[in-house]
Amino acid sequence: MYYVPDGTELCGYYECEECGNRFLSLKTGPMIVCPMCGEEPDMEIGPDDEMPKAVEHAKLIQVVRGKEEVEKMDGLLSLAATGGDYNWI
Repeated sequence: MYYVPDGTELCGYYECEECGNRFLSLKTGPMIVCPMCGEEPDMEIGPDDEMPKAVEHAKLIQVVRGKEEVEKMDGLLSLAATGGDYNWI
C-alpha cells in the first residue's frame, strides 16, 4: 500500500492544518507531526542551543478500522497523491 504497510487493520486519517495534506498514519493520537511540512526535532544540541520543539499540526479526522477499510482509504488517498496514476497498483 502507499501510506501504511499491507495488512494494517487500524490507522489514523489526518489532515495538516498548515499545508492541508491528508494522509494515513499508524499512529492514532489526536495530533501528530505532519510528514510533509513538519520535522522531527534533532535532539543532539549544544550547550548554547535551544531545546527543539516538535510542532504537531496534523489533526486526527477519523480512526480507520478493519483491513478492507484501511485498504480502501489508502487506495483513495494514493490516487489523489499520484494524480490518478494506476500503474503503481
